Parts: sequence; C-alpha cells; structure tokens
Amino acid sequence: MSISERIVRDPLGGGNQSGLRDQNARLVLSYLRRHRSLSSAEIARRSGLSAQTISNILRTLDAAELIRKGKTKKGKVGKPSTPIELNPTGVYSLGLNIGRRSAELALVDFTGEVIGTRSTAYPYPDITGIFAFVKQNMTELCAIAPGSQERLAGIGVSRPSEIWNWLEIVDAPYDAMQAWKDFDLAAEISAFTNCETVVQNDATSACVAEHLLGRGAQFSDFAYLFVGAFLGGGLVLSDKVIWGRTGNAFAIGILPMPDNNDNTTELLEFASLHVLEAALVQDGIEPLDLRDTPEDWSAYAPQVSAWISATGEALAHGAASIASVVDVQAILIDGAMPADVKNRLTAETEKHFEKYKLGGIQRPLIAEAEVGRSARSIGAALLPIHAKFFLA
Repeated sequence: MSISERIVRDPLGGGNQSGLRDQNARLVLSYLRRHRSLSSAEIARRSGLSAQTISNILRTLDAAELIRKGKTKKGKVGKPSTPIELNPTGVYSLGLNIGRRSAELALVDFTGEVIGTRSTAYPYPDITGIFAFVKQNMTELCAIAPGSQERLAGIGVSRPSEIWNWLEIVDAPYDAMQAWKDFDLAAEISAFTNCETVVQNDATSACVAEHLLGRGAQFSDFAYLFVGAFLGGGLVLSDKVIWGRTGNAFAIGILPMPDNNDNTTELLEFASLHVLEAALVQDGIEPLDLRDTPEDWSAYAPQVSAWISATGEALAHGAASIASVVDVQAILIDGAMPADVKNRLTAETEKHFEKYKLGGIQRPLIAEAEVGRSARSIGAALLPIHAKFFLA
C-alpha cells in the first residue's frame, strides 16, 4: 500500500477557549505530522477551530520556527492554496537504545527523519562503556545538522526492563549487571548530556517508531514484535500506544510455552537472537560477528535458516495467543536483522500461524514492520518530541 493510499486518522479536535491554546497548538502540529502538509483552511475544517484561531496558532508556530510554508498549489477555482508543513530543522532529538548486546544513538529531526546513527557492540552492557559511547558520538551526530544541539527537545532512552536479569544467558559479570539495578538512568543521562531525558522500555519505544513512522498509518490496532537479543513487543489500540501501569505492557517475550521436555519455558527461549548466537557458538563461530555485519548474514546461512524455521514456529504460537486475547488488525514483525532475514522470518511465522484453528476470531494479518533494526533508538528519539509538541 503506498503512502497516498493509506487511511490517515486524525486526532480529536480542539476548542476555541483561551485555556486550551497549548492543546490547540499541539493539535495543529499533530495534523501536520500525520498529513505532512495542509492549508490553514483545511486545518480549520478538520479541527473545528475557527479560521482566526488557526491563524493565530500558525503565526505563533511560525515565529517559533516549528512550521514552514510549502509550495503553493494552484487550483482550477479560487486563489492558490499555500500548504503548511512541519519545519524539519525546528526541533531535533536524540535517542539512545541500550541493549544487552549492543547500543545505538540516533538523531532525528522534527518530522522523525533520521539524521544519523552510531552503534557499538559488546558482550554485555557496562555503564562506563555506555556513557563513553554517548560522549564520543553525541557531538559528532549533532555536527551533521548544524544548530541541532541548540534545538534538542531532549534525549529518549530505551532499554530492556530489568536489564540486570538473565545473567546466565548473556554471560555477564554479576557486579557489572547489578550496577544497573539501583542506577537512576534518567537522572544520570540528563546530568551527563544536559538534556531532558525520557526513559522507556525498548520494545515499546520500537513500537512508537512503527506507530508514528511505519505502518501505524494503516492500522489503528496492531501488535508489534521486535526480535532482538531477546524478544519484546508493543501494542497499539485505537491509534494509541499502550504503555501499561508500569510502562512494561505487552511483554510478549515471557509468554509461557511448552519446551521439549514436557515442561514450560518462555517464548524468548525460542524466539530471540541469543538463540541464534548460541547456535553459532556451538559451531565455533564468534556470535558478535553478527553485529559486525548487520545487513548481510549470508556467511551464516545454515545457522540462520535453522533459526528462522524454529523462530517462525515459536512466533506463530505467540501470534495465536495474541489473536485470542486482543482483537488487532495486524501482527507486525521487526527486529535487529537484515531485511531479507526479516522477510523470511515473517513468511515462516505466517505459514505456521495458518495451522492454528482460531474459531470465531477474525485472523490478523501477519506482516513485516517497516522501521527496521534501528526502531528502538528512533522510537526513543521520538519520545521527547512527542511529549512536548504533539497530542498522545
């Protein structure tokens, strides 16, 4: 489906009362984000706000350099229409993803366009090493877009919940991982970068990116699966990302499922990159090599093919569980893997999903997500921007 064919849903309307000026400005910016460009008359029509109210809001947003005029469109009847659009250079934001095997820092502009990313791989996440990585790359990234450092909305940080757990799987030193347990990540990052900081679960952050920049324009209700070192997920219902009371909603990786010994284990034990890494180790291959060739895993074809087969079957079990509990239009699959591997994994998941009998339930579409391997850092970068400038 092309961008022009997508069904774009609008946020709720505003009000003309003076006490809602901030909400109305956010509403206008939200329309521009969703539609890319609109005339002032079209914004007024969609929002239900008066032409004068819209004019005042646009004047304020223009003075703040948050919007700009697009190319004038000449129609057959009436005077030419001048569309309004977000000013990409009006606001920037940084996103840091701290994973169990790698970290990534991304810079995005006001429209969500990725200006640049920097990444590093490691055996396990070390606080000192993470901060050194941020220090080394933050200024370098901002230098790509002159003036971006002065216009930073903040820095979003995505990380796994309870990153200090699963020591035996990531084979990390106990003290290094326990240091994260009582570490005030938001406060320390804020002090270190001099930026307002928002911290969120990594899979939920990735879901934010897919919702705002990927296939969220097509589906008002979808489940999102991100295959990283472990497996995580996110949920969008009625066009809103569901956070959960502790910010850890839709932790699909810990879904119980039968193992091969008549016991139960967790879905992530079958569907995650640590399973692939274990297979590489068993064959005498250094698992960090996967991180050094993020776009091409053809050198590991036998192990990757076996992993896709087993992981697709496990994800199908998860998809059937999701479909039986939540009425979603689609289940989107993403991950830290090359595009061709994601394509094959999605097809394998769909094949196994078709075997499940879901009587009385409209089967959701199993499809690839669009944002890709950097979804966690991009989603993290979007968090401060949307907290400050857009409606939820």
